[in-house]
Amino acid sequence: MLHYRTYRLSETDPWVVFVHGAGGSSSIWFLQVKEFRKHFNILMVDLRGHGKSKGAPVSQKRKYSFEDITLDIFEVLDYLKIERAHFIGVSLGTILIRQISELAPERVCSMVMAGAIIRLNVRARFLVGLGNTFKRFVPYMWLYSFFAWIIMPRARHKKSRLLFVSEAKKVAQKEFMRWFKLTYELNPLLKYFEEKDTRIPTLYLSGEEDYMFLPAVEYIVQRHDNSSLGIIRNSGHVCNVDQPKDFNARAIAFMQSNSACSRFIEASVAV
Repeated sequence: MLHYRTYRLSETDPWVVFVHGAGGSSSIWFLQVKEFRKHFNILMVDLRGHGKSKGAPVSQKRKYSFEDITLDIFEVLDYLKIERAHFIGVSLGTILIRQISELAPERVCSMVMAGAIIRLNVRARFLVGLGNTFKRFVPYMWLYSFFAWIIMPRARHKKSRLLFVSEAKKVAQKEFMRWFKLTYELNPLLKYFEEKDTRIPTLYLSGEEDYMFLPAVEYIVQRHDNSSLGIIRNSGHVCNVDQPKDFNARAIAFMQSNSACSRFIEASVAV
């Protein structure tokens, strides 16, 4: 099972599940814990091969899939008996949350998507192609550091960029290769998600300088009901690190406005 951490407020308070992106770990949320634990029970997971979670056994030769990784999260939810929760993801973690909403929409109260990946633009597709070409010849940390700089290039993105690179160093080379192969699934999966509206309350929080992914987020918000966009100033792709106070205030207010989850949990405890 995945490594996880919990912060419990009470049995009747709703849960918030934090899902990090590729190369990161649950530590990416360190600027959120203090504020969120005042209002919610918190669950933070380390995805397989990241943080303190183990990767798949060497004997497992089949490729990872987004569904495999999503089922890891369900295993933790079931173990902790968390029937419904709010979900917050960053970067690739937003794709996993979207997959959760596809497999079990009844378990999702709301979604907050930070630096959401909705579509790969020309530059992103070029980077993925470049990575697939050189991944066996270039040390993976060179690739990851280069990608991090391309996605988060400005001086004020330095903190989030260095945090992601620091966490990525803890991921083994073979594990990185398994995760990188997930890029082959991205385009058809993102296209499907773009065409299908979940009807689940969704808040996209994007930095105004997230030039690679923000245009697609603006487009999808116009197409999907129950979706809204908050643009965070002076921030890049990892807006929860660049501007944590603004991010926290918007995300907490949004989840508190979706009180159906709280009523469900209170009813479950009463039974």
